[in-house]
This record gives sequence, structure tokens and C-alpha cells, in this order.
Amino acid sequence: MKVSIITVCYNSQATIENTIRSVVSQTHSDIEYIIVDGKSSDNTLEIVSKYQDKIAKVISETDQGIYDAMNKGIKAATGDIIGILNSDDYYVGSDVVSQIVKAFDEKSPDMVFADLAYVAGDSQDKILRYYGAKDFIPKKLKNGIMPPHPTLYVKKEVYQKYGNYRLDFKIAADYEMFVRLLLVKQLTYFYINKCIIKMTVGGVSTSNFDSKKIINTETIKALSVNGINVSYISIFRKYPTKIFEIMKGRFMSLFRIKLK
Repeated sequence: MKVSIITVCYNSQATIENTIRSVVSQTHSDIEYIIVDGKSSDNTLEIVSKYQDKIAKVISETDQGIYDAMNKGIKAATGDIIGILNSDDYYVGSDVVSQIVKAFDEKSPDMVFADLAYVAGDSQDKILRYYGAKDFIPKKLKNGIMPPHPTLYVKKEVYQKYGNYRLDFKIAADYEMFVRLLLVKQLTYFYINKCIIKMTVGGVSTSNFDSKKIINTETIKALSVNGINVSYISIFRKYPTKIFEIMKGRFMSLFRIKLK
């Protein structure tokens, strides 16, 4: 099974090499690696060029934002399965893609997702939040709760049939995608019960208070454009879950509990 992995980046010289190394070290033999760069002005592309023999395609051009870049990668992808590993993210282990492929082979879902750990930029072992999806069910999307998007792997035919990421969202197009595919289209999914991705805190949707205000507004919008009406209050039910995830992450760091 061919897996296309897309890395979106822009001025990512501080983190991109770690991401690339985590991809090229995967044991799965059939990986198509695509990098979509937003015309970086730092040394990002110089770092990328060091691994040119491991990268199937590099796209470097201006775009309309991160979701436009993701869509470019999806359009360029030729794999059976597509996943997005952005330039602040990296795999936990060299067998992650193999585990994902095994899940698709054995369970035949439309998509697969797993757990994610937010880690500090100055210490990859310092877990700030453990973002789990074990208890996720689609109806929780109505409360703004979704699986970790960086762990999502989707059959290419799903994008072909149901569309790519909407460009009228700044931060929550990934959430809208989950709403569209799981609540509206009721596609099938399989959950891998382990952490497969570490995300360095500071990404587009994790960095500041203003982004939190935008994401709450866009959460309501994502439901509305899919014909689902909920009150603004309902999406605040996600915050106890997030607080628990933060506490779990800090506990794991304090007692040096290793990820699975």
C-alpha cells in the first residue's frame, strides 16, 4: 500500500529537519514524500535539498495559507493513503507508517487516527498535553471535540469524492473536515490506541489567545455550513477535556512516563 505523506512548511528552518528525518526513517517501503513550501525566505529549502533523494516532490510557491498548501499536496499525491505531517511534527518511532498501513489492511476503514503529544520546543521529552482519541465518538464533534488532526490518515478516494480543505477557514478547516466526513457522510474510522505523533507547541492553532477566539467562531461556522446548528455554549464542553489532557501530559512528564 502506497502512503503519501505531505509536509507543509514556511520559514521552518528550526524544525523541518527533525520532521524530514522522522519520515525518511520509517520502515514502510512504499512512501511518497511531498513537501509544500510557502516560498520560505530562510534556510528551509536548503535543508530540504539535503534529502532530495528521499523526497518525491517539492512544491515551493506562494499560497493562500496552510489549508491551501495542504490541498496542493493532496492534489499532487498518488498514494492510496494520504497523511499530513507538518513541520512542527514528527513520528514517535520508525514503525508508525507501518502500523497505519496495517490498520487499513486489516480493518479497511475510510480513515485512521491515533493519539498525539504536545511537547515543549526546548525538550522533546517534556509533554505539555496528551491529546488522546480513545473516547472519541462522532457526536462529540458537536461539542468541538475532534481527534488529533496530525494523526489523521485518509484514503485518497475520500478526498476525491468529498472534497479537500475549505479555504474560508483560517484555523478550523481540519475540524470542518471531520464534521463533513464523520457527522455528515458517516464514514468509517479506526483508532490506533497509542501516541504516534509529537507536536512542538507553537503551531498555527496552538500559539495564542487570539487564535482560540477564532477557532471557537470557526467551530460554530463549521457545524453550520454542514447543516448542524448548536449553541455557542455547547462548544465550551470541550474545555474540561482539554484541561484533563493538559493535566495528564504534565503528570506523564513529572513521573517520566514513556509514550507507548
